[in-house]
Amino acid sequence: MKKIISSLLFIVLFILTTSAQSDRSQRPDPGPAPVIQLEEFETFTMDNGMTVIVVENSRVPVVSFQLTLNIDPVFEGDAKGYVDFAGQLMREGTKNRTKQEIDEAIDFIGAQLSTHSKGMFASSLTRHMDVLLDLMADILLNPVFPEEELERRITQTRTGLQATKTDASAIARNVSRTQAFGYDHPYGEIITEKTLDNISVDLLKDYYNTYFKPNVAYMVIVGDIDVEKSKKIMNEYFNDWQPGDVPAHSYPTPEPPEHRKVAFAERIGAVQSVVNITYPVVLPPGHEDAIKVSVMNSILGGGVFSGRLMQNLREDKGYTYGARSNINNDPLVSRFNARTEVRNEVTDSTITEILYEMNRLINEPAEEEELQLIQNFMTGQFARSLESPRTMARFALNIERYNLPEDYYATYLEKLTAVSVDDVQKMADKYLKPNNSIIVVAGNKDEVPETLKKFSDTDEVEFFDAFGQPYVPATIKDVPEDITIETVLNNYFDAVGGKENFKHISDIKQIMKTSMMGMEITITYYRKAPNLLKVETAMGENVMSTQLFDGEKAIIHSPMGKQEFTEGEEFEAMKLQAIMNREMNYKDYGIEKTLEGIENIDGKEAYKVEVVSPKGEKTIEYYDTESGLKIRTESPESFAKFSDYKPVALEIEGERPSFLARLFGRKTPMKHVELKFPHKIEQQTEQQILELEVTEIKINSGLEMDLFKIE
Repeated sequence: MKKIISSLLFIVLFILTTSAQSDRSQRPDPGPAPVIQLEEFETFTMDNGMTVIVVENSRVPVVSFQLTLNIDPVFEGDAKGYVDFAGQLMREGTKNRTKQEIDEAIDFIGAQLSTHSKGMFASSLTRHMDVLLDLMADILLNPVFPEEELERRITQTRTGLQATKTDASAIARNVSRTQAFGYDHPYGEIITEKTLDNISVDLLKDYYNTYFKPNVAYMVIVGDIDVEKSKKIMNEYFNDWQPGDVPAHSYPTPEPPEHRKVAFAERIGAVQSVVNITYPVVLPPGHEDAIKVSVMNSILGGGVFSGRLMQNLREDKGYTYGARSNINNDPLVSRFNARTEVRNEVTDSTITEILYEMNRLINEPAEEEELQLIQNFMTGQFARSLESPRTMARFALNIERYNLPEDYYATYLEKLTAVSVDDVQKMADKYLKPNNSIIVVAGNKDEVPETLKKFSDTDEVEFFDAFGQPYVPATIKDVPEDITIETVLNNYFDAVGGKENFKHISDIKQIMKTSMMGMEITITYYRKAPNLLKVETAMGENVMSTQLFDGEKAIIHSPMGKQEFTEGEEFEAMKLQAIMNREMNYKDYGIEKTLEGIENIDGKEAYKVEVVSPKGEKTIEYYDTESGLKIRTESPESFAKFSDYKPVALEIEGERPSFLARLFGRKTPMKHVELKFPHKIEQQTEQQILELEVTEIKINSGLEMDLFKIE
């Protein structure tokens, strides 16, 4: 019997009492450490070697099951991603049930069931426990890893990787991982399009067959169930799970660099930099320094607004909205990381201030009041965590898995309140390494890297791509001498139907559909020559937002209210967007286009064209060298991919008869032409990729002027 979990009586915060006559200029002495009374948990081992931990809590008729494999991380190499896919796809079908049947069964009993690469979690009302366990056992023992589901996940992931290239935070995370842990360590591996190409169902099955064994598994049961019942159901549903040998893995322990280094990755056209200062740390769960380090980090930049990084960079300097730091615990290797996002022009000043705060904590003792504030905050945080059954399960699992003292969590607050100012400084001296850190910046390559050289002990900045690999410039082939920007654009205009034919468009209506969070989104564009625009975005049958431009004013209706513009960036952007056939007459609007070369885009050779707006904003357009069609655009904020060009019929006047022919009644003949428009568009919106399908295009349908009136 071991004591832990399920708080019965928990006095959370220090009770500081003062009377009306108290001297408020004197801060009261802290009270004794809050008392925690924890219920017991029991463990037993099944014949197949699985360790079961039971935490009884009969206050609510709910029971949860958390399965965790105690295995070493797996180095995935050129197929990075397959381990996570193996965990995800376990739930996607078994020898006895399809994915749909599993989903329906879970929904019917109102349960939760999720799988991952090191186990699964499931929860339901106690009365549905047998149904839930039957599902769990089937998923655990009989997964089939459907090929079509793997392909779907790979496609989704591949699309997400496109968004990574324009997400400075994701770029900085990738570079930080590869540089802190190294390319030969599992924690330094990053999924790329190349690794996705090497993932197969066979790899998923091999991972499952190798590592999913009961003799390395823990099952934590929390809720309305006792030990005897737990033994009965575990033997009934999981006794057939066969044990086996599971390989162990060891890796070199990453070390902080001998000297400070700077790693930079480009986020095209960024006006802000994401800054990470990081390095590896050895700090396993239950380490004698763990609680003291947590307090020290909270003073520096943990989850409190009073953290020094926040106070310095936000409150004092006004550089950022937020700045944080953390040191995580991990049985293999941990990592220190300080992070913020700032304007390009203050990137170097921000790094100076972060290093200053790290050094200040090493060289100067913290304030006693500062320490107490953090201890009070962490006490309350610990209290709130005990409300979750999954937290209770985690505590029990950690004690068993990491061989922690039986009273580790019961005495947590006692150890927390015992941390002193001297302890904080010792931890800073031991674990903060400003001179052996890796400064990672993702941002504007034209403005920032030169300002970072002074932080590197070698006066050099190392460059990386969005996935943390050493930067290799894209291979840009020279354009043949007879190809000019006019050639590329004219080929494009010819490919979509001819520049002259587009001049006959007087109005156009275009409907696109996509889905977001399970809801169908419909976007309808209305345009009328020369420069009227209306865009409606609807969710289901409800129009959620409307954008209008009537040639003089712009207005936006949204759930946030109504905004009207007659000048400014939004006005200018909508004014430019409203112009019919703008790209065919781009010079008239002060737009410059320059042919940069030929680049490989998604397996196709494409002409790379730089586009500069009248305000100097840059975007890139790519035109397929074979078809002439535009296939991609990139801007600092997003990207779009265009495919599935389809013809749309347009009737226009043919060659006008002579005067004499018209005199004798001959009419101008009509001719049919076809204009091509992309019907599939992948568009990045912030951090999400929307797959848009064009469902309707109508040309010259006679849109009324009233449609574009601003009310």
